[in-house]
Amino acid sequence: MIAIIPARGGSKGLPGKNIKPLLNKPLIAYTIEAAQKSKYISKIIVSTDCEKIAETAIKYGAECPYLRPKDLASDSALAIETYKFVIDKVNKEDKEQVKDFIVLQPTSPLRDTNDIDKAISMFHDKKADSVISYTPEQHPISWHKYLDEKNRFVSLFEEDVKNRQEYKISYYPNGAIYVFKYSIILNNTYYTKNSFAYIMEQNKSVDIDTIDDFEYAEFLLKKMKKS
Repeated sequence: MIAIIPARGGSKGLPGKNIKPLLNKPLIAYTIEAAQKSKYISKIIVSTDCEKIAETAIKYGAECPYLRPKDLASDSALAIETYKFVIDKVNKEDKEQVKDFIVLQPTSPLRDTNDIDKAISMFHDKKADSVISYTPEQHPISWHKYLDEKNRFVSLFEEDVKNRQEYKISYYPNGAIYVFKYSIILNNTYYTKNSFAYIMEQNKSVDIDTIDDFEYAEFLLKKMKKS
């Protein structure tokens, strides 16, 4: 199976985050190294529009045979179009056509090889169309509100006041792992009736978008190293 690591250069929330040193190692290196240890992954391709990210990826053992086109590197570009672009390139260059693949975002440094292999194993065992990593939500989603221009509450759902313990647990995607059949990506979807969640603990589900996320991930990694 091939792994795609999408790493755009133009981060607004935390500029340069994909190669920002996290405990003296570039952020993207954690994902590359976790993928390298997987028993299922045979090729790791970093898709980026940034030469510095490409150089860093190659240094740590990934492939980066071409830079991403500008139209796939804008704020409005859809990730799914990048996956199509990469797989199309691979299929044109390799004899064996890609039927399924895994996407590993570099902003999830706490996701490890064990998580990757368990998610891929679930994908194979269930003959799934997709397996996507999720984590439990700590608060009922019915507590969430929109706010209008005057900060008045606007309900997302019908009012249903209960104690937290009475609500059914909900889950949200943590951005760490996406295993796909290429056929569903060609249909512009991540989910079908044959899609499944790989559940990850919250302390491994940090998705770095801001400096606060980065510092929290750094704190958790230090804690892991000590233990």
